[in-house]
Amino acid sequence: MADMKIERQEMPVQDPQIRSGNFEEVAQGYTKEQALKEASRCLHCKNKPCVGSCPVAIDIPEFIQKITEEDFEGAYQIIQRSSSLPAVCGRVCPQEVQCESRCVRGIKGEPVAIGRLERFVADWHNANSKETPQRVQGNGHRIAVIGSGPAGLSCAGDLAKKGYEGTVFEALHVAGGVLMYGIPEFRLPKTIVQREIETLKALGVKIETNMVIGRVMTVDELLEEFEAVFIGSGAGLPRFMNIPGEALNGVYSANEFLTRTNLMKAYRSDSQTPIQRARKVAVVGGGNVAMDAARCAKRLGAEEVSIVYRRSETELPARREEVEHAKEEGIQFCMLSNPVRILNDGQGFVGGIECIRMELGEPDASGRRRPVEKEGSEFVLDADCVIMAIGTSPNPLIKLTTDGLETQKWGGIVAEESTGQTSRQGVFAGGDAVTGAATVILAMGAGKAAAKAIDEYIQNK
Repeated sequence: MADMKIERQEMPVQDPQIRSGNFEEVAQGYTKEQALKEASRCLHCKNKPCVGSCPVAIDIPEFIQKITEEDFEGAYQIIQRSSSLPAVCGRVCPQEVQCESRCVRGIKGEPVAIGRLERFVADWHNANSKETPQRVQGNGHRIAVIGSGPAGLSCAGDLAKKGYEGTVFEALHVAGGVLMYGIPEFRLPKTIVQREIETLKALGVKIETNMVIGRVMTVDELLEEFEAVFIGSGAGLPRFMNIPGEALNGVYSANEFLTRTNLMKAYRSDSQTPIQRARKVAVVGGGNVAMDAARCAKRLGAEEVSIVYRRSETELPARREEVEHAKEEGIQFCMLSNPVRILNDGQGFVGGIECIRMELGEPDASGRRRPVEKEGSEFVLDADCVIMAIGTSPNPLIKLTTDGLETQKWGGIVAEESTGQTSRQGVFAGGDAVTGAATVILAMGAGKAAAKAIDEYIQNK
């Protein structure tokens, strides 16, 4: 019987004044006592609505039950059946709009902190388990996976659990995709990502880095060696606003800024990675990527960092927790404002950003209220660096080098939602390469669905 008197356990975090000056992890994780208390709040509902809202269908009540029994390894094994990246998901999943949004405890109070419990279990396993993952006997079939982000890793991991020999081709020099280059160390330590990748390798997944598919090899050449191909190459092509001044020195895409900061370790004092140490930074956008870029800029020494967003705070697409953390760290929010041009300081560098005030009209196709310019309301925001975090599209390289692969006008690969099947036989796709930039767990769900479909495709050949 759940204890209805126990309140949701808060996650210990670094002090905002301290953490805004370092790249160490902000959230510190539950203690054993906190995890046991939080787990005792679960009602263990028979119909399990939380599971239905998890894109990879983790049996949430079952793993929480194991926590209450202090069988933390048992809890990990339950999560691991469905998720190839438990410690990653426990940190970056938007649980508040997925599993926790359907938690019955949330109807009259706070939902069970499912994500925090998942993180506790995964961290406990990584710190205490000495067992090597059991490799499934091979079935003799070889599958190629393009991209080592969450979609590709999830697909390769599920195929390995079925006995397939999966080879993941990664364009960068290190595996992990957006988990390595996009999400900052203070939200997702890179040692955590690499630990989970090592677990997949132990299951039999092979990873080849520095392999730009579309240049080094084409999809058709892969099909000569492998029986099927999964494309999980993500969405790494940044978007810009096409306003005057975007070519000035000091204007970054969020992708470039975060890659230099995270993957290339520009924040280290001994780093050789060039990056501007700006005084005043304007970050355009309102998603998690914008929050990450703003908080990185602050940690790199900026005196003032502003989020410039054309809607109100209510419409911010970023996770609530990330917005709260950003505010605590001193990030300013310039809401209902939209850039119209970036100013030149006379030397070819950013000298400010001119914006216009907005107001909200009727909802648009996204369901959010459409921003409308307020005539004559232009103003200048002082800035010597501008970071564009307004979305990304898939890189067109694979599209341009793969005949018969149908794509959307904006570059996304056309694929069946439930299977990932593309217009090419034996070629499947999922994650950001299909949907455009989304969440880690949605990409993982697409990778899992494609792995299931690839298995059926191979078995029915």
